[in-house]
Amino acid sequence: MMDTNKSDAYEALVQFLYRAPIGLVQTGLDGTVDMLNPMSSNLLMPLARDGSLDNLFTVLEDVAPQLRALTGAFEQPSGVVCEGLRVALGSAAAEGGPQVLALSVLKLDGTRLMATVTDATADMRREQDRLARRLERQARTDALTRMPNREAMLEQLQQMLDRPAAAGAGFALLFLNCDRFRQINDALGQDTGDALLVQIGERIRATLRPPSDRIDPHAGSGQMAARVGADEFAVVLDGLRARADAERVATRLLDALARPHALAGQDVTCKLSMGVVWSGDAAAGAGEMLRDASIAMVEAKRVGGARWVAFETAMREKAARRADIESELRLALLEDQLFVVYQPVVGLRADGATDVAAGVEALVRWQHPIRGVVPPFEFIPVAEESGLIAPLGDFVLRRACSDFAAWQRALGEEAPRLLAVNLSRAQLAEPGFPHIVRDVLAQNGMRPEQLQLEVTESLAAQDQHVQQRLHELKAIGVTLALDDFGTGYSSLSSLHLLPVDTVKIDRSFVAQADTSHHHRVLIEATVKVAQSLGMNTVAEGIETEAQAAAVRAQACAKGQGYLFSRPLASNDLLAWLGGHRDDPAAGTRAPGCARH
Repeated sequence: MMDTNKSDAYEALVQFLYRAPIGLVQTGLDGTVDMLNPMSSNLLMPLARDGSLDNLFTVLEDVAPQLRALTGAFEQPSGVVCEGLRVALGSAAAEGGPQVLALSVLKLDGTRLMATVTDATADMRREQDRLARRLERQARTDALTRMPNREAMLEQLQQMLDRPAAAGAGFALLFLNCDRFRQINDALGQDTGDALLVQIGERIRATLRPPSDRIDPHAGSGQMAARVGADEFAVVLDGLRARADAERVATRLLDALARPHALAGQDVTCKLSMGVVWSGDAAAGAGEMLRDASIAMVEAKRVGGARWVAFETAMREKAARRADIESELRLALLEDQLFVVYQPVVGLRADGATDVAAGVEALVRWQHPIRGVVPPFEFIPVAEESGLIAPLGDFVLRRACSDFAAWQRALGEEAPRLLAVNLSRAQLAEPGFPHIVRDVLAQNGMRPEQLQLEVTESLAAQDQHVQQRLHELKAIGVTLALDDFGTGYSSLSSLHLLPVDTVKIDRSFVAQADTSHHHRVLIEATVKVAQSLGMNTVAEGIETEAQAAAVRAQACAKGQGYLFSRPLASNDLLAWLGGHRDDPAAGTRAPGCARH
């Protein structure tokens, strides 16, 4: 009875082995095949060079040569030698048959191995598809913020541009750029800057209705927020009834983003400027629509930042003109088309005399070969936006110091005693700028106190990095001046915090000094506070005798403006000085007025 049961069990086992949906192969430790079922025979036969399946290692030699070594190195009496080893059949694969096999080998005892072979082609394809989808998602996702990136946003936008326009519905693109990200990144470090960008992205998404990472182009509604550049973000709004809907979202976003961010143990405020493009004004391509939104964003920055500006087609022409100016300005720097003029800064003596040799301010001009002299208001903003302001400023500094040294040689004591040169943010951001100033002074034989470097009030007051650089320049011994005082961010109460020697009172105050009691009081207060701090004062933009008399009455030490002279070329300046040498109203420097 037992023998019959054993026979039945063995027969059942054999039937199972032959009908199993996987390939089963029993071999010796050297790979010699003792038993294999039909499934394994079908899967392995394409690999058999001579049609023989006598040895598993030999059959798999070309596609899994490591199998023999793995088995030989397995010293345990039993256990898993390898599991799920993928074997690509390559040229041995039959058309329409398996392309990849999965192989597992189990050591049964000291003499036998059991191998399983399965068709892993479908599994491999599914894995490849999953990997491809994951890579595609990664390629369309910003690594830092986990938002859709520029490519994903442009693809979404193009789908919306390509679909038929629906009556009474539209969409909009909002392009956002941080107003002061570079300064924050420099001051607090890149890690903090990255954390700020992450928080900005999270705040944008929180302000929008979820989801904000995709839009169904056929649904007719939705929102998508993306990071499209270093400190640039974009928002696509679909299903809007009117432009006003987009403008309300723009305002809501700016309000949310204006709140301080908690970073590195302190509150950091980073406002953004935004350009808005309505679908009715959009070009045919997503790239062009993004360009137009960027153009509008630049306009928002130009009028003060921290606001949104709607795109208008005229802005496109204006941007093209700026691009032309930038290209020509680069050429001008190379071809020596720029030159420097000097506006006299005169001393306003208490006895009514004027000290014409008190100093000069260096101003850059551009002699265009076709357009003639290009006014500064046309190219200075372009230079600031394009990064050309630093080389332009360096040119002015070197040329002006060279001319100043030449005047000293030509006129001696009758030459201007002080040279004022304006500085840009880009120059102050150069790590080696103080060394450049030292080198220029040494090359021209100038004493540090003969050079006055000027920064605008808003630049000096709002940026700690700039203030640190000003202290470094102050240590050289040069004079520092605060330009356009009264129009920026500082106040009389904080003037003592700035390392400056001279306060230049803005022309908007001087223009009304003779007609407005209020403006005279402001000038008087500025002069008195500056004097209490040991600072000098200069009244800018004096155009009439009445204005000169008004600022002189408030004890303003110096003045400049068209009343005294327009900006002059170097030779014309020498002639102007010579023409005033014998003027009894001009006078010379009074004893005890050595401070610049």
